[in-house]
Formats: sequence, structure tokens, C-alpha cells
Amino acid sequence: MDITTARIVTTVLSMACFIGICVWTYWGRNRSAFEEAAHLPFEQE
Repeated sequence: MDITTARIVTTVLSMACFIGICVWTYWGRNRSAFEEAAHLPFEQE
């Protein structure tokens, strides 16, 4: 395996991880928890 192949594999894995995190974030059952967490700073006095 040369350096170019290692770079390609790293790029593909990083992109897959990024897409996985985006899908997980906007998944229906997780959305309400993230929206609630986003409003926490505004609820403090």
C-alpha cells in the first residue's frame, strides 16, 4: 500500500464518519434531545 492509497482510504473513512454523524444528528428520535440542549443557554437567568 503506497501513500496515495492510504490518503484515499483516510479521506473516504473521514467522509463516511462525517455523513454518519450528520445522519445521527438529524435522526427523528435524536432531534428533540438536541433541540432541548440547544435551548439550555437561553433558559438560565
